[in-house]
Amino acid sequence: MQHTETLKEVLQFYADAGVDMALDEAPHNRLVAPKPKAYSVAAVVQPDPAQQSAAATPSPASTPPAAETKSHDVNVQEARTRAASAASLDELMTLLSEYEGCGLKKTATNTVFEDGNRDARIMLVGEAPGRDEDLQGKPFVGRSGQLLDKILAAVGLDRTNVYIGNVLPWRPPGNRTPTNAEMELCKPFITRQIELMNPDLLVFLGASSAKNLLETTDGILKLRGKWRSYSKAEIPVLPTLHPAYLLRQPAQKRLVWRDFLNLRKAAIQKGILPSDSA
Repeated sequence: MQHTETLKEVLQFYADAGVDMALDEAPHNRLVAPKPKAYSVAAVVQPDPAQQSAAATPSPASTPPAAETKSHDVNVQEARTRAASAASLDELMTLLSEYEGCGLKKTATNTVFEDGNRDARIMLVGEAPGRDEDLQGKPFVGRSGQLLDKILAAVGLDRTNVYIGNVLPWRPPGNRTPTNAEMELCKPFITRQIELMNPDLLVFLGASSAKNLLETTDGILKLRGKWRSYSKAEIPVLPTLHPAYLLRQPAQKRLVWRDFLNLRKAAIQKGILPSDSA
């Protein structure tokens, strides 16, 4: 029984890391040295020069498509052009789903664009989808999302009166930290998403979203809990810790509790929440 539980934990680890298929039908013992292959003299033949020349010429099918040969700067400019041209959230979602400039899309199951209420006046921005989000196509639906729902409920909020997006719409393989290049490629879309929503209050969840969108090198523990202005619209934004971080560091929940009480106070002042809502 203990062996079975251990095997389940190992398989779950592989699944969380993004491993979803086996390379061969039968397992291989990589610790055993391979047996040397025997070759006969008759099997060693000289290649036909005509065949060798043909093999050296790539076929049209083996030539990478034009989209994959674009430079990073070209892909960034395309992302900016696409995002800027969107006149609505629906149009932005379509343009994002058609964008091929970011390699993360090739390994993701779904494009994770939004959740919550588009008429909400509070917008939350996370970092990137995890495994559950990638499978369901919605942000914050896994364990961190369940914790976020509890935090919101504690201050009188839920997904009917907030709107949720992510800096990255595609899951990095194995939930690894996204690269600066990947963040740059996806930033125009979340920037336009915020512009189209034009919320009264913003919350940046986690270091990646806060540092990238506020364009600062300060760490999240230094940024959290302090109101700042976002963009030319000067939208009040409150950076705080990501729920996934709280699952690893439960003692830090007290800091997020203070931050969301601060958010509730601001929401009451702006008439988003009644004073007796929590």
